[in-house]
Amino acid sequence: MTNAAAHVPPEAALDENAWEDLLSFIEEHRVIPIVGPELLTVADGDRPRLLYDVLAERLAARLNVDPRELPERYSLNDVVCLFLTHRGRREEAYVRLRGVLKDLDVEPPAALRQLAAITDFDLFVSTTFDSLLETAINRVRFDGAQSTESISYSPNRVTDLPAERERLTRPTVYHLFGKISASPTYVVSDEDLLEYLCALQNEHLVPERLFYELEHNHLLVIGGSLSNWVARLFLRMAKRQRLSAPRDVGEVLADDLIGEEPRLVSFLQQVSVHTRIYRGAERFVAELHDRWQARRKPAVATTDPTRFLPPAREMPENAVFISYAREDLPAVKQIKAGLDAAGVTTWFDLERLESGDDYDLKVQRNIARCSYFIAVISKNTERRLEAYFRREWSYALDRTRNMADGALFILPVTVDSTNPVGALVPERFRALHFTQLEGGEVTPEFARRLVELSRAGRA
Repeated sequence: MTNAAAHVPPEAALDENAWEDLLSFIEEHRVIPIVGPELLTVADGDRPRLLYDVLAERLAARLNVDPRELPERYSLNDVVCLFLTHRGRREEAYVRLRGVLKDLDVEPPAALRQLAAITDFDLFVSTTFDSLLETAINRVRFDGAQSTESISYSPNRVTDLPAERERLTRPTVYHLFGKISASPTYVVSDEDLLEYLCALQNEHLVPERLFYELEHNHLLVIGGSLSNWVARLFLRMAKRQRLSAPRDVGEVLADDLIGEEPRLVSFLQQVSVHTRIYRGAERFVAELHDRWQARRKPAVATTDPTRFLPPAREMPENAVFISYAREDLPAVKQIKAGLDAAGVTTWFDLERLESGDDYDLKVQRNIARCSYFIAVISKNTERRLEAYFRREWSYALDRTRNMADGALFILPVTVDSTNPVGALVPERFRALHFTQLEGGEVTPEFARRLVELSRAGRA
């Protein structure tokens, strides 16, 4: 990440100064990993193999492509090209590949889990079409809950980051070359890759927020398997200026195949002095993970056990529904963290970006099946005479009409100095006990009450 990048042989590791710089930038959230297929090592019989090699082999069988007509070490591109040469339908190749991947039922490999464990990474770019990286993040950070945002690019449907990076509320994986589906909207062949690279250079088709982040942050291009000229073009696209131009951000290329591209190595050494080279994708991730963990050890012992974990996209069964005004999100995060630490499953809509009948129906269904309903009352709710949270309160009251007298379901809480007496809440709220959770800080009494209620509800 420094100007000392020139003349580094491909087999060399980063020196201590380079590691120190890199880890400091990661801690400041100024590094974006770009993850490629070399990290997708899977078990195939009694030996590890790259996932894409296994997919190529099984796709050839699924499409009845004769392996004797393919090169000795054939790829997905070779299989698809030969299939099309024999007048196969392009759409069939993509839908068959989707079926092959689904049948494999692959677990996230160790390298992806190690990357996922580096919680300072909040934005990942994937050059693969599988969902293993998202699965790894969900397993490592959220106990398997579907909390990672997954976005995929297609020239026919340009989808950008939903907000600037510092405003993203979830870890995000952006599939730059598309994500697997039953239609040809992801990169499999070299021709697909060419089309995507051309589209990404079109000002009308580029995901602008994503490329702004790529331009202004340090990059870790890990296991990309990018050939000589594709690697050069990719770096130039990401940085949006001559690679030899003065700039204060750089990149690390960690790749198993980089030693087989001497012209690329020579180019980077002579032109892009901001680019460091590390031979071995998995080895780089393992060393990065170990060094990051070593720096974090002192902080782990004192970490607040009530740290906030984003809610899953879909509400888990028997979860406590939290209804709030968007201005109270910091306090709601505190409530969720405190109840999570007590073992109470909570859920709320984090983004509040959706609208329309489908979204409203989803909210109604969640309130109809949640275990309890927390209504957050504050100065913000007092100011808003018309807002969606008031509709949520109405849905919760509708559900109580089918409950026995005295049955507890709605739990109003205040998160500031708002006085429950005279608050702008439904009349039936006034008969309920209001709990004071200043700033969203969960009291031991409130946590214990929710735990006991949850146990009684499951009994």
